[in-house]
Amino acid sequence: MHFARDMRKNPTKAEDLFWQHVRRRKLFSLKFNRQYVIQHAVINNEAHYFIVDFICLEHKLIIEIDGSIHHAQRDYDITREKVLNEMGYFILRFSNKDVLDNISVVEQRIALYLKITSKVFTHP
Repeated sequence: MHFARDMRKNPTKAEDLFWQHVRRRKLFSLKFNRQYVIQHAVINNEAHYFIVDFICLEHKLIIEIDGSIHHAQRDYDITREKVLNEMGYFILRFSNKDVLDNISVVEQRIALYLKITSKVFTHP
């Protein structure tokens, strides 16, 4: 999974900003991992993986921060999200602009998701 490691070393500005807000349990005491590898299938004895931008394993919550490339790969993203949902994950998507221009709104949407899904959650 060298690709995931390379992605961790070279984040986008939005990914780096989000990481600075969530690393070391800074956001609601949640543990996030970045550029996390999830195996979703084995085909002809070959493992197939998705790399998600950020994940809170405790809540099976994936955070995707989408740049312009996601417009071109919309069909792939829809299929990928369906597979991950079937595996029990939930995905919140934010644009680079969302993160860069108003990180507090991003944090509020994460808090709202946790409250709506009745996850054990106490806002600090």
